[in-house]
Amino acid sequence: MKMQAQSQDSTPFVQLRNASLAYGGEGQQLLAVDDISMSIEQGEFIAIVGPSGCGKSSLLKLVSGLHPALKGEVIVDGKAVTSPISICGMAFQNSTLLPWRTTLDNVLLPLQIVQPFAGNFRRHRREYVEKARHLLASVGLLEFEKKYPWELSGGMQQRASLCRALIHDPRVLLLDEPFGALDAFTREDLWEVLQTLWVEKRPTVVLVTHDLREAAYLADTIYVCSPRPGKIVSRNEMHFPRPRSLETTFEPDFVDTVQLLREKIARH
Repeated sequence: MKMQAQSQDSTPFVQLRNASLAYGGEGQQLLAVDDISMSIEQGEFIAIVGPSGCGKSSLLKLVSGLHPALKGEVIVDGKAVTSPISICGMAFQNSTLLPWRTTLDNVLLPLQIVQPFAGNFRRHRREYVEKARHLLASVGLLEFEKKYPWELSGGMQQRASLCRALIHDPRVLLLDEPFGALDAFTREDLWEVLQTLWVEKRPTVVLVTHDLREAAYLADTIYVCSPRPGKIVSRNEMHFPRPRSLETTFEPDFVDTVQLLREKIARH
């Protein structure tokens, strides 16, 4: 069964138009990404790959509004991004679960701080708890809802982190090397978990990863960045049918695609 991202209209959901980002004060600026342009359809799953330090994570800061563009435009859902956006969920390489909260309470955290959910949390707590438990069940963590982060394996922590990122139904999900610290077997297991969650929720996903197999397994489109300051040097569509399985990664077309991506990164 082939599943393609659907767009409700002709306008991309996320747009970067000649966007650049720099760190540091005036006269000491370090340009992280330069003149980036890309269009992402609603519900599309894209991945960004490239050498270390090329500004991949900086692109997530631009889309989320965590860092303003030095020049150019960032537009999400038809609105210019000038500050952090509330329709965004994020997950990182480290799960960043709060150690004093149980798994369930960690997942509930966005509903306590993101509006309009925060203002209704007490009134709708039972409903929110059931929603969190449904997410935990979908990733095999329901029986661990009362455990604390130190009682969970690294893979379990990342599953909980994904649930937390999705609990408020974000329209944009930003993932910064979410499985980079895990062993190969756990990482591959979580590819399937993430694919299943994406199919069910269909947020627009931007994944930053060093793992080219991961990018090809998960994404509809893969963007290759040059060394810093990062520029988009290649856009690559993945046509492997969904749902994908680990067996997909051993097929000749998949192996060739990963090798081609590797060559494009090395070329720059």
